[in-house]
Amino acid sequence: MNVTASADPADGAPEAAAEPTIDPRQFRNTIGQFCTGITVITTFTDDNTPVGFACQSFASLSLDPPLVLFCPTKGSRSWAAIEANGRFCANVLAEEQQPVCARFGSREPDKFAGIDWHTSELGLPRLDNSLATIECAVDRVVDGGDHYIVIGRVLAMTETAATANGRPLLFYRGQYTAIEPEKTTPAPWRADLDDFLTTTTLDTWL
Repeated sequence: MNVTASADPADGAPEAAAEPTIDPRQFRNTIGQFCTGITVITTFTDDNTPVGFACQSFASLSLDPPLVLFCPTKGSRSWAAIEANGRFCANVLAEEQQPVCARFGSREPDKFAGIDWHTSELGLPRLDNSLATIECAVDRVVDGGDHYIVIGRVLAMTETAATANGRPLLFYRGQYTAIEPEKTTPAPWRADLDDFLTTTTLDTWL
């Protein structure tokens, strides 16, 4: 067995530079420059009570197989219910659903009170009037600091009547924002978008 000895500073080898300390507030402010959509992740508890939470950290991960991910805090009670259930629904919020986002981002014990929703064919809470819903089975969970990275295997998807002319609810610099329709333009690299998730060549910007 070959073992590489660690370098002795006395031999003249440079010491590794200490990692800089990152200020949490500056980190939050900097990450806030990245505009995100907002989802509500929902499931049922063991006693068939619907639970959920507002989630910015949702993303598509893979086309083949179809995978998505979201990142709950480790102390999230909603995540505990999702972990126990094994399935969840990601509801993509429309810009008119600010009150829905506020409700699911609160500490209210019954976040579904006053919310229009129904149970999907797969037995998951689906919020009415969302732009889209993506129902998944928990595929695996990865440690991510003070969060978990939950990878979901897509089981079903829906686009609602709101999808055609709807616009997403966005979050930017700590506040809600939205798309200005007159400022949206088709991407000139539409062909590249077809393989947006799977392109791995070195000459792409991904």
